[in-house]
Amino acid sequence: MFEMKEKYKTGVPQIDAEHEKLFEIGERAYQLLKDQYYTDKFDKIVEVIGELREYTVYHFKNEEDYMESINYKRLFTQKMDHADFIKKIDEVNLSKVDENQDEAIMEILTFLNEWLINHIIEKDLLITAK
Repeated sequence: MFEMKEKYKTGVPQIDAEHEKLFEIGERAYQLLKDQYYTDKFDKIVEVIGELREYTVYHFKNEEDYMESINYKRLFTQKMDHADFIKKIDEVNLSKVDENQDEAIMEILTFLNEWLINHIIEKDLLITAK
C-alpha cells in the first residue's frame, strides 16, 4: 500500500530518502493492520505513532534547513504544514486507539497516506521545480 514512487521524488537525495522512510513507517502500520495474529496491537500502534512523530520532526527540520539554504520562497507555508502534521499526530487519543485498534490504525494510515502524497505532490515537488 505504502510505496515511494518515482513521481514523488524531488531530486534532492536526502529529502527523497527521508520520504522513503516515511513510506516505510506507513507500510509497517499497514502490515500491522493486516496481521490477524496480533490480537492486541495497542503497543505496536503506540510504537508506530511515536516513530512517525519522531521521524517527521527529524525530516521536517532537515527539509526546512534545505529550503532555507536555497532561500525557498514558500518556507513559511511549509513550516505551517509541518506544524499541523505534528499537531495531528500529537492529538491522537490513545484511549480511543485502545478501544478500536484496527479503526485507529486505519485512521492513521488514511491521514498519513493523504497528507504525505498530497504534501509531496503539491508542496515538496515545488522546491526543485524550475
